[in-house]
Amino acid sequence: MVWSSLLWTNWALGLFGQQQVISGPEHRPQDSYASVNSKRPNVVFILTDDQDLHMQSLDYLPLIKKHLLDQGTFYRKHFCTVAICCPSRVSLLTGKAAHNTNVTDVNPPYGGYPKFVSQGLNENFLPIWLQEAGYNTYYTGKLFNWHSVDNYHSPFVKGFTGSDFLLDPFTYQYLNSAYQRNRDAPVRHVGEHTTDLLAEKAYGFLDDAVKEDAPFFLTIAPVAPHSNAQVNDLTENVGGKNYEFRAPIPAKRHEHLFKDVKVPRTENFNPKEPSGVNWVRGLPRQSQENVDANDHFYRQRLRALQGVDEIVDGIVSRLEQHGVLDNTYIVYSADNGYHIGQHRMQPGKECGFEEDIRVPLIIRGPGVPKNATTDIVTTHTDLAPTFLQIVGAPLRPDFDGEAIPLSKAGIQEATQKRHEHVNVEYWGIALAEGKVWDSPKIHTNNTYKGLRILGESYSFYYSVWCNNEHELYDLNTDPGQLKNLLARDVKVEQQTLLGFPLTKVVARLDSLLFVLKSCKGRTCIQPWRALHPAANVENLHDALSPRYDHFYEVQQQRVEYSRCEAGYIVDAEGPQFERDGAVYRHGTRWSEWV
Repeated sequence: MVWSSLLWTNWALGLFGQQQVISGPEHRPQDSYASVNSKRPNVVFILTDDQDLHMQSLDYLPLIKKHLLDQGTFYRKHFCTVAICCPSRVSLLTGKAAHNTNVTDVNPPYGGYPKFVSQGLNENFLPIWLQEAGYNTYYTGKLFNWHSVDNYHSPFVKGFTGSDFLLDPFTYQYLNSAYQRNRDAPVRHVGEHTTDLLAEKAYGFLDDAVKEDAPFFLTIAPVAPHSNAQVNDLTENVGGKNYEFRAPIPAKRHEHLFKDVKVPRTENFNPKEPSGVNWVRGLPRQSQENVDANDHFYRQRLRALQGVDEIVDGIVSRLEQHGVLDNTYIVYSADNGYHIGQHRMQPGKECGFEEDIRVPLIIRGPGVPKNATTDIVTTHTDLAPTFLQIVGAPLRPDFDGEAIPLSKAGIQEATQKRHEHVNVEYWGIALAEGKVWDSPKIHTNNTYKGLRILGESYSFYYSVWCNNEHELYDLNTDPGQLKNLLARDVKVEQQTLLGFPLTKVVARLDSLLFVLKSCKGRTCIQPWRALHPAANVENLHDALSPRYDHFYEVQQQRVEYSRCEAGYIVDAEGPQFERDGAVYRHGTRWSEWV
C-alpha cells in the first residue's frame, strides 16, 4: 500500500499576566537534576502536533496555564530545527540534527518510520537509554509518519515498557483512528474522538507506572491540533493527489467555543506586498473568502486543543492522587510550529519563518522556578540530553544539543554563557493545507539551510535556499520578517547593520551557517570554536572585530547549493565543513559572492 504524501504532516510572555523573568548573577547549575530528591524523579512528556506559539494558541489553554505556566518555567525562545513532524520528532528523541539522523522527510525514501529503522535508530534512541538507566517507559499517541497498519511489526518499535501508538493511514483522522497496543493487532475506533481515546490510554499507563517499583517516563503525543486528513484512495496516493487536509475536528463539547476568534492580524498576515523569496514571494494575496475560511481553520485548531488542555489537567490530578506530583517533571512542547495567512501562505508549516520554527516549551518539576520565563535559546536537539540529565543518566558524546538548565541558578548562568544560535534546515516540499485557493497545493524546491541567532542586541534569521536565493531579517526592527535585507532589489553594499557594513555582518552569519549545516556533536553546540579554535570568539559580537575581516570576507567558503534535492544528498549541498575537514578552502571574495 502506498501512503506517500498523506503522512506529512504575542509570544506567550504577558499572555497570562505578569510572570517572573529570570535574571541575576552567575551561579553554578546543578550537574544532575536526579539529585533533587532521594527517589529518582518521574517524567511526563506531552508533545502536541503542529501547535503554534506565534498565533497565541497558549492564550486559549487555561488548564495548561494553571498547571504548567503558573507552576513552571516557560522557555519562550525554544525552536525546532526542522519544521515538519517526523524529522523533528527523530531529532528530539535522538539529540541529533536531521542532517545527522538522515531522517529528513515524513515518507520514504528520505524519511518516515522505515528510514528511522534503516538508520539503526530503533536501537539507539531515548527510550532505550532510559530503560538502560532503570526507567520504565510508556508512550501513547503519534510517534512517526509512515508508522502504519502494514509495518508496525516490521519491526516493532523498541524501548517501551508499554505502548499504544496511533498508526497511519488513520493517524490524522480524528473520528476514525487506529491504535496499536504493545504487540497486539491495530484496533480501529470509528466515531470515537482520538483525543478522548488518548486520554484514557494515558491515564491507564500512568496508573500502571505508579504501581511498579521503578521510576517512569510517560510520553503523551496527541495529534491535535494537526489537520484532519481524509484519504480518498488508500491504494493510489502518490504526490498528494488522493487525500485532503482539512481543519481539525474538535470534540462535540468544544464545537461552540471561540466563535469570534480570528488569526491574529499581525503585520505579516496576508500583507499587501509580497514577501520572502522563492515560491513564497510569488503567492497571491488571499481573498476575503480565503481569509474567512482560514479563520475557521484557526478556530478549529483552538477547539481541538481543548482536549489536550483537559489531558494536562487529568494527568496532574492523577499524579497528585498517587502522591508523586512533587517528584515528577512535566514537559510540554510541540514537534513544530504552524502558519495561517502569514506571508500570504495557506495553513501549513515547513518554512523557516518564526511561526514555523518557534514552538512552546514549558517545564515544571522539582527545583524548576514557578511562574517564570527565560529567554535562553533552546532547541529540540537539547531535549534528549535534558531528559537524560533529569534521570541521572550519562550524556552521550555524539549529542548535537546540550541539556537545558532547569534550576534558577542554572538558568541565570545560562543567560551569560549559553549559545545564541539555532541551526535550521529543511528538504523537500511545502504543502498547503486546508482548501486550495489561488495557489498550488504543493510547492517544490522548498530545500534550504537557515540560521537563527539571538544575542543581547540582535535577533536575525539568515537562510540560503537550494536555488541560492538568500534571506536576512532583522527581527528587532522587523518581527514579521517582511523586509529581506538581501533582496535582489536592495543595494547590499550601501546598507549597514549593527553599525557595520551589511556585507561584513552577513559574511559572519554565512560562515557560522557553513559550520552548522554539516556540524556534528560539540561543533553544533560551539560552532564559533570551529572557526576560532583559540576560543577568543564566543558570539557574533566578538566575530565582528575588524581583526577578522580578511578571514570572513575573503578566505571563507560560502554556503551554496549545486541543485535542489528532496532529501539529504550531500553533493547537492556545496562544501561541507565536517566532510572537507577544514574551515575554509578555495575562498571566494565576499564582494564577488554578493
